[in-house]
Amino acid sequence: MKHHLIMLGLCSALSVSAPLAFAQTDEALITTNRGLSLEQLISLALENDNTRAQFSAQSQAILQSGLANATLMDPTIKVGFGGVPVDSFSLDQDPMSNVSVGIMQKFDRGNTTELQSELASHQADASASQIALREREVTMQITQLWLELGYAQQAETLLNQQRTWLNQLVENIQANYSLGMSESQDILASQIKVSLLDQKLIANQQLQFSIKSQLSEWLGSQWLNQLDANQSSLHASNQLDWPRLIDVLNKNGSALNQSLLSHPSVRAIDATIGAAETQVGIAEQAYSPQFGVEVMYAHRQANNMQGNPAPDMVSAYLTMDLPLFTGNKQDKAHAAAQHQVGAAKSMRDAALARLSAQLHTLNSQRQHTLTRIQRYQSDLLPQAKAQRKAVERGYQNNSASFGDIVTSSIAELNIQLEQQRLLTDLNIINSQLASLLGVFEHHQVTSPNQANQ
Repeated sequence: MKHHLIMLGLCSALSVSAPLAFAQTDEALITTNRGLSLEQLISLALENDNTRAQFSAQSQAILQSGLANATLMDPTIKVGFGGVPVDSFSLDQDPMSNVSVGIMQKFDRGNTTELQSELASHQADASASQIALREREVTMQITQLWLELGYAQQAETLLNQQRTWLNQLVENIQANYSLGMSESQDILASQIKVSLLDQKLIANQQLQFSIKSQLSEWLGSQWLNQLDANQSSLHASNQLDWPRLIDVLNKNGSALNQSLLSHPSVRAIDATIGAAETQVGIAEQAYSPQFGVEVMYAHRQANNMQGNPAPDMVSAYLTMDLPLFTGNKQDKAHAAAQHQVGAAKSMRDAALARLSAQLHTLNSQRQHTLTRIQRYQSDLLPQAKAQRKAVERGYQNNSASFGDIVTSSIAELNIQLEQQRLLTDLNIINSQLASLLGVFEHHQVTSPNQANQ
């Protein structure tokens, strides 16, 4: 009976008791032949992300609107009558009477047209940076959900191993009770432990469904319904391989801070600064005069004083407004544009300071988590394994009970579960660092628009 119980317990424990390395995968994005890979999930999420589509449409709207503003004003057509006598309203009575048609064209001040085109380009760049930022956010969110789902699946396996041990404990106590070697309260206590563990398993299933439901934000309710019909169609992992991230993190501090300059939020602010500086240029053009051209053609039907048909007439004018009183208009607009440049530059400094603080915080968390994982691998797991084996030897020598074996085995499984949580936290921190430093951009994840470029 002893050897039978020990062998059953050992088979259950050994299936999950091997120490795990920091990363078990050979590729940065895990692929499984039993469902969608993480890479495929990210691609689908980017393709179906409505917020990203919104930013893309806004970028196109800004660009098209800017191009419209960077064109000359439409010409004005002028048609009318001139010099018509009011007593007869006849066009052939007085030589001054005429039918006139003309065209007027105004030109922008200075280089305003070119600057408007440049402004539209900067604004479109800012919007495009918002798209890149959204892609990083979606990639990070999908990756973290994948990691959490992988942890939940790992936890389910470990909890089921604990349940196997507890079921054996209940059977052992019931056998001893039938022989008068145990009390009824022992059976009830072991059954309560099984029920409590069942509650953890139910909560675990709830967590897995919650994560899959969050994924349906991008993948759709139909995907979720299909997943419910086939529960084994999505197998995640709580560990990824991060070779590129490690290479980036091995750089010195100044190089890491330099990498923050390419962050989409910083690039968006750079584009905003460019737009603000262009606005200063546009405000400076307001000091230049605005020119216009007007050409008129007048047709006369009356005769001149000699009795001959009066000739038609052509008029041409050059118009120019003079910005003489600039104190309350041009000066104020120019000062406001300069203040916008200063505000944008201050915003850029604040954004870089915030990103730098995030980088140092995440890097510190990563180092401490690595230290804790190392303690589990070098001390806690070997000690728990050694304790379990010692209890098993004591059980064989009749110096320990089967309940002691169950307790030590469950303790070892709990330590493995804690280690899995730390490994998941480490990979979540890595995903945040990868998003911050742009490492995700090096993964083989192609956004729908990029595929067509």
